[in-house]
Amino acid sequence: MAEPSQNTKAKARDTKPANKRGAARLAAVQALYQMDLTAASASEVVGEYENLRLGQEVDGDKYVDADVAWFRGLVAGVVKEQKKIDPVIHGALTRDWPLSRIDTLLRAILRAGVFELTNRKDVPVRVIINEYVDVAHAFYGDDEPRMVNGVLDTVARQLRTDETKPGARNTGSSAAPKE
Repeated sequence: MAEPSQNTKAKARDTKPANKRGAARLAAVQALYQMDLTAASASEVVGEYENLRLGQEVDGDKYVDADVAWFRGLVAGVVKEQKKIDPVIHGALTRDWPLSRIDTLLRAILRAGVFELTNRKDVPVRVIINEYVDVAHAFYGDDEPRMVNGVLDTVARQLRTDETKPGARNTGSSAAPKE
């Protein structure tokens, strides 16, 4: 393998913690999708990502260096809490679109987003929603990211009313809060 250029090394040093979390979110969604399709265990898939993907070049594409602890926490948390997460998502969907009808990748995005909304109170609602809408944009056109936004917003309004009520500090600003 060729030695990274100085420019690549400088960019890697400049990766901010929030960017590493974003990369961890994207990788976690991909890992959850892979687990759903292949029935592989969380430990197998997490090991594969940590050893072969995160921060590595795969098929000519460079994976961004991710916050490994965040990645592990997301995957393990979604797996552990899935029986609690799925009914929350189902309740935020319209009657004609039950969770079982949602595309596998979209389900992975929603599960990870709902996990963070329910378990990561240290991360503002707007950050979580924006991050998962961005993840959806990486794979879909406009409709699916709008759906992710709508579902996660509905869940946030139910679970984190202190942040989502009118006039709350973290929802009124036009600039996204920093993680």
